[in-house]
Amino acid sequence: MKVSLKLPRLGMNMDEGVIAQWHIKAGEAFKKDQVLYTVETEKAASDVEAPCDGVMIEVLHGEGAAVPVGEHVCVIDRV
Repeated sequence: MKVSLKLPRLGMNMDEGVIAQWHIKAGEAFKKDQVLYTVETEKAASDVEAPCDGVMIEVLHGEGAAVPVGEHVCVIDRV
């Protein structure tokens, strides 16, 4: 089942984050808790982990993009 993942709020005052690095590319499979991407905020860099096993279908924001909290960042196919 295809689902879009949103940029999570990683801190109380976080309004947006910058996608620092994608660790999974379109077409690649991943396991639950595997790091999908790293997001940087004003205070820290944090890894965002996969909520389930799946396959990356589409990356919606490239590295260096500033993304508002709650914005869709990628589409995955849950396995």
